[in-house]
Amino acid sequence: MIEKTPLQDDWTLYTVTNSSGMKLEVLNFGGIITSLEVPNKHGKSENIVLSYRNLEDYKDNPNYFGALIGRVAGRIEDAQFELNGKVYPLPANEGNHHLHGGPEGFHQVLWDVETFEHDRTNGLRLSYTSADGEGGYPGKLNVVVTYTLTEDNKFTILYEATTDQATPVTLTNHTYFNLSGGLKRSIAEQQAMVASSYFTELDEELISTGKLLDTEGSPFNLQSFRTLADIFSASHEQLRLAGEGIDHYFLFSNNEKPKAGLYDPASGRLMTIDSNQPGVVLYTSNGLDDTLELKERQSEKYLGICFETQAFPASLHHSGFPDIILQPEEKYEKETIFSFSIK
Repeated sequence: MIEKTPLQDDWTLYTVTNSSGMKLEVLNFGGIITSLEVPNKHGKSENIVLSYRNLEDYKDNPNYFGALIGRVAGRIEDAQFELNGKVYPLPANEGNHHLHGGPEGFHQVLWDVETFEHDRTNGLRLSYTSADGEGGYPGKLNVVVTYTLTEDNKFTILYEATTDQATPVTLTNHTYFNLSGGLKRSIAEQQAMVASSYFTELDEELISTGKLLDTEGSPFNLQSFRTLADIFSASHEQLRLAGEGIDHYFLFSNNEKPKAGLYDPASGRLMTIDSNQPGVVLYTSNGLDDTLELKERQSEKYLGICFETQAFPASLHHSGFPDIILQPEEKYEKETIFSFSIK
């Protein structure tokens, strides 16, 4: 079932439910996921994402809660890139660097929304056309993002895009997950997994050095589920640089399934993630403080974890990373599937 609630400023809140206890709420502004309810081991459905108490706060949203990110997710070094012999300057919105598509990125636009309801799936098809030169990027980019909820408690995000000029593209969603339900606890006692042997080294400004580090023997070895508190208390220079936590890109190991996951022993909720993206930025909300009014409580450090499945913008300045340039004759088509169950 899908419900549509008109709000101020041409905003609309869409509510998608299935018969298995899941409920998804999405704004057409920024494609923002404002709520995702999932049952726990007792069958009680609770919200498992970070969201603002007041929808007005999404107008700024410096933490990108729940938002679609583009044209390029992540940080572009020195807010510029070179393509086909031409340098493209971009607006700098994090120090000297360009973050998550810039200040007017996809998280700040009104998306056109179509709803669909089928026998075992229903959801939303969001579309937006980014004009040539918008945000400093070349080419007109047509984007369609499809949010689908299934009867077996899978939430799928399908990203599609075409361009009339070569342009960098890597899209993601910036939802912060906390499987405790209603933000009852931080993510410290939850367990995370990423099927990856390599992660990116960052400098003091969280820009990739271009070097890949081996996860083996480090707090970044998440090839089996690992309690996040053990990582937060570990001593590692890369953890310190990111604010005593993770804010790093992991390259997925080939053919491993699932690609990533999160488990909360107290609630029994298990989330596994599959994707045809080459990797994921794992962010453990190291930069959050207690100043934000969220739906259930005040914010705090380590209150959520993001699994930003994507390619990596460091490829614009360094070799060894998957290319993010989309050509006019190509179609960008990436999918990430979040599967929810009880363990």
